[in-house]
Amino acid sequence: MKLETFLHHLHFDTEKLYPPDWQVDWDDAPLPYKLYRGLPVIPLTGDVPLTLDRREAHGEPGLEELGHFLWYVYGITQYAQSAFLEDPEERTAVSYAQLLRRFVPSGGALYPNELYVYIKLEDVPKGIYHYDVAHHRLQLLREGNYDSYLSRSLGNCDVSDCFCTVFVSTVFGKNFYKYNNFSYRLQGLDAGVIIGQALEVADRMGFSSRVCYQFLDRSINHLLGLSEQDESVYAMIPLSIYPSAQCVDNINREEHVSAAELSQEVPLLKAETYNRSKRILDYPMLKEMNEASMFETTQSFVKIKKDDRVKRSLGTESILLPFTESFSYDLASVCRERHSPDTDFMMGKVSQTQLATLFKESFSVIYHNDLDGTHGKSHTRVSLYGCFYNVEGVPNGAYFYDKSAHGLCRITQGDYREFLQYGLTMPNVNLFQVPLCLHVVGDKDHLKEELGYRGYRIQQMEAGILVQRLLLISCALGMGGHPLLGFNTKQCDDLYRADSKQITSLIQIPVGPYRPRAWLKGILNS
Repeated sequence: MKLETFLHHLHFDTEKLYPPDWQVDWDDAPLPYKLYRGLPVIPLTGDVPLTLDRREAHGEPGLEELGHFLWYVYGITQYAQSAFLEDPEERTAVSYAQLLRRFVPSGGALYPNELYVYIKLEDVPKGIYHYDVAHHRLQLLREGNYDSYLSRSLGNCDVSDCFCTVFVSTVFGKNFYKYNNFSYRLQGLDAGVIIGQALEVADRMGFSSRVCYQFLDRSINHLLGLSEQDESVYAMIPLSIYPSAQCVDNINREEHVSAAELSQEVPLLKAETYNRSKRILDYPMLKEMNEASMFETTQSFVKIKKDDRVKRSLGTESILLPFTESFSYDLASVCRERHSPDTDFMMGKVSQTQLATLFKESFSVIYHNDLDGTHGKSHTRVSLYGCFYNVEGVPNGAYFYDKSAHGLCRITQGDYREFLQYGLTMPNVNLFQVPLCLHVVGDKDHLKEELGYRGYRIQQMEAGILVQRLLLISCALGMGGHPLLGFNTKQCDDLYRADSKQITSLIQIPVGPYRPRAWLKGILNS
């Protein structure tokens, strides 16, 4: 299958991604976390604070703070058990589903990503560590100072002032066993929500951060000891107590760094891992996409010019939303409360103030990254469309959110709940009970012109960052959100007249009030 065809199937013909005889082997499922064997271990405290307070200015962070950061970003935070009837008509046999929850959503709760950290703290040896979420601890992979190595892998981005650099990787097999080739789309989005959560937690703790999407893949994977056939780094996030350092613009420089040459500077790292699965499935398309997305030299790095294409609308009527005060909330309590409602949604009226706050705050955070050509500013490469019902002062219909005007542009009027409900491939959410059905929308070419096939996974990550922000704000406003990929993309694109603007729907998020779920849950920290 050609890569262009593969990307098309990921969004518009998902059934063609699965073999005709595909069956999920539930008994051979891999673990939702990676386990290393025989490595030096540094325990992290389980006494995690119930609130996240901004640290003292200029104070040097320690291992305890880093442990809190990692737990709030990707730690196993709750144990939950739900009961359900095996046969709703008989109402006799009851089964129970157990789930180890984290603060970020994941497709099928499979968590295909892993976190690694390069640490420079006083109370631990400098080096590369894996965050072992199963035991909330660090495992030392490679000791030493790698500032120069990382800086050159990032195209001359100085990390010497950073006390920690976070690596977000993807383990291809962790959700391939269930979703087959469709897992490629999930992996980028899942990485994005982790990045979004990391940015939120870093900001609350007083750390400056920067997301790096462009780096020499082979040299970074080599440093972490990853087999590129099984796992690859998707993004890096340097953390500092100083204002976010700007990377030197490396474009048009005569000197370029090669991944092959750089990798020769550190020895090969081999470590034993365990994932429980006995039958390892092959995923040739995921390997091919990963190979095609790699940067071999820093000469491939680019800056993306500002493009308002995704902001333009064909709407004929605009509704200006009320301007609201800056919205603040307790991130820690919202993280504990947030989950993805499905049958728990219940219809309720959404006020204009709630809607205005949701949209404004979702786009209020400007995150530093290595794609934007201007310092201190971030361009919006994804936007929000939605179908609204029972919203105060907003006629039922399909709309586009105009960030610059803080208003809604109406595309078409009407009640589209039934239209959207029958577009679900797995109707596990009752959209008749949902007032807001939002869609994150991006360019149809997935940034391919600027970044090649790497652009696709970057677009998915940027969509994931916005999704996580939406979910947190929704929860803080007393509503819930449920990210969905099982929807008819073409149907939604037709509704939004997306083809004429060369954009497409990337993910669907029903948002609205919900009733408390009947489940037993307990927090997993001291």
